[in-house]
Amino acid sequence: MFGNLSDKLQSVFDRLRGRGRLSEQDVNDALREVRLALLEADVSFRVVKEFVAAVREQAVGSQVFESLSGAQTVIRIVHGEMVRLLGSTEARILFAPRPPTVIMVCGLQGSGKTTTCGKLANWARRQGRNPMMVACDIHRPAAIRQLQVLGKQLNVPVYSGAEGTPAPQIAADALKESRRTGSDVVILDTAGRLHIDEAMMLEVSEVRKQASPAEVLLVVDAMTGQDAVGLAQKFHEQVELTGFILTKLDGDARGGAALSIRSVTGVPVKFIGDGEKLDALEVFHPDRLASRILGMGDVLSLIEKAQEAVDEKKALELARNLRENRFDLTDYLEQMQNMRKMGPLNQVIGMIPGMSRLKDVEVDEKAFARQEAIVLSMTIAEREDPAIINASRKRRIAAGCGGTVQEVNQFLRQFDAMRQMMKQMMGADGALRRKKGKFRLPAFR
Repeated sequence: MFGNLSDKLQSVFDRLRGRGRLSEQDVNDALREVRLALLEADVSFRVVKEFVAAVREQAVGSQVFESLSGAQTVIRIVHGEMVRLLGSTEARILFAPRPPTVIMVCGLQGSGKTTTCGKLANWARRQGRNPMMVACDIHRPAAIRQLQVLGKQLNVPVYSGAEGTPAPQIAADALKESRRTGSDVVILDTAGRLHIDEAMMLEVSEVRKQASPAEVLLVVDAMTGQDAVGLAQKFHEQVELTGFILTKLDGDARGGAALSIRSVTGVPVKFIGDGEKLDALEVFHPDRLASRILGMGDVLSLIEKAQEAVDEKKALELARNLRENRFDLTDYLEQMQNMRKMGPLNQVIGMIPGMSRLKDVEVDEKAFARQEAIVLSMTIAEREDPAIINASRKRRIAAGCGGTVQEVNQFLRQFDAMRQMMKQMMGADGALRRKKGKFRLPAFR
């Protein structure tokens, strides 16, 4: 996410840090490069102009040129302006005081609209809600079928009207059904087109009038760049949007839409999609995203992902095993699986402050899958005591995981080294001790 933009901004700040006291020319040169980086990321020209002007005004008015920490002051100002640009505060979903809460989802074909409806249903269920999805895209039969498949995967009901029923009527009937079944969140998947046309806008407007949604969210493909901003403006004029969901931020998107769309329309971004899986939907936090763009990490989001992935009782059991030096391959397998639940490892690492700057660190996702296969090929006794794994057992494990004996040997050596390191780090009283040096994870190289 924002890889090129983040790299270029960090490069600018690195040069500022190396200059000690800053001159006005140093700041002007840095802001010129910031402006070019933002324009290359497809941020709106007007937004870039206002952003750079605001940073320059604050930088000149502060003690930047008299302080040895001038570079840090400039970075703080840039961070603050970027947060303001993204919306300053988190924009939450507004749940209706009397259920159901209707969330209407709009967007063009190919933006990930229907999949996003599934992600929203999954998010609502994690909030303790009872969601229902409604197939209002009657012009594309594949969309109805796709929504039904997603509903089956999530075990969430999907309402679709009889063939030939107009979309506004389907929305009205779905609200009656939600009250009957007790669904307190109704997600409407409205029609999409390859481009905006009058008939599409009219139908979406009619659905809005019929359903009176608490939220009208436009799904925007971040890879469309500045075109996304124009799309957002047209939709907002016609149906009065309450928020945006930016998708495909996990790909090669330059991210300009995320930095432009709030400033241009005045409508907040409420979610970002950072993957294909149904749990790959994050609440949009402007301050956290600004920190990630500037290479400062995102510890709060990392903690939230860890809390979702890790069972509290199992975490306490793992801590006890570490204290008692009983960390075995079953524990290791659980930790690998928990890490994979948190999402792609390169994204997780990017949330750790400073890690995004380590360009020579590569994350081998396949290495974790190979290690998981090796452990799953072992018996319970072998996982609890790897010392009993002799040559014949290694051949059986290698055959079971589709690998080689050499790979099994390498993994066992790495696990033994890690366990020895943990033993040295834990004191006699079970307290964690700091130790100089580092251990290289087998999945990193």
